[in-house]
Amino acid sequence: MRVLFATGNQNKVTEASGILSPLGFVVEQLLIGGQVPDLVEPQAEGIEEIAISKLEQAVSLIMGTEFENEALLVEDSGLFIYSLSGFPGPYSSFVQETIGLSGVLSLMSGEKDRGAEFRAVAALSFQGNIMTSTGICRGSISEKISGDSGFGYDPIFIPEETNGRTCAQLSPDEKSLISHRSFALKGVSELLNLPSK
Repeated sequence: MRVLFATGNQNKVTEASGILSPLGFVVEQLLIGGQVPDLVEPQAEGIEEIAISKLEQAVSLIMGTEFENEALLVEDSGLFIYSLSGFPGPYSSFVQETIGLSGVLSLMSGEKDRGAEFRAVAALSFQGNIMTSTGICRGSISEKISGDSGFGYDPIFIPEETNGRTCAQLSPDEKSLISHRSFALKGVSELLNLPSK
């Protein structure tokens, strides 16, 4: 079964494909006229609201096109740092673009409580139904940027299960076993309740 992923982030498409392909799904980036659709990111307190809003925008864009009956996927995620009251949370992309990883580490300077979690919400539209699934990966913020794989906040996030390694120091296979995005995407695939092909 084909799933069209409405995202401009090719890393997310690659990661989703790695997670969903073994379950019988073919993940492709949604391109309309060869272009990534421009979805407006609403200012909202929760990532689920953002994911659903972007999914509804994407659904309206494919009405009347050859993609109208395809499964459509949107995913939104954020890094929630406990000592910063959940910041950057739903503003994670904006914060990374403006102050970067080093800026986040500066905010954490001298902080003893480095606990944090990645949260992801996958929202999928198929045959008129919208399904959502949430995934969480708990861990902590590192003292320094480490690793060169992954993307986003991966170089400063240490999952509980990795013996002190950041997500950016994990192989794609290791990361897919524990990542927030993996849990959210697998949850959506289970909601579709389709047998693996």
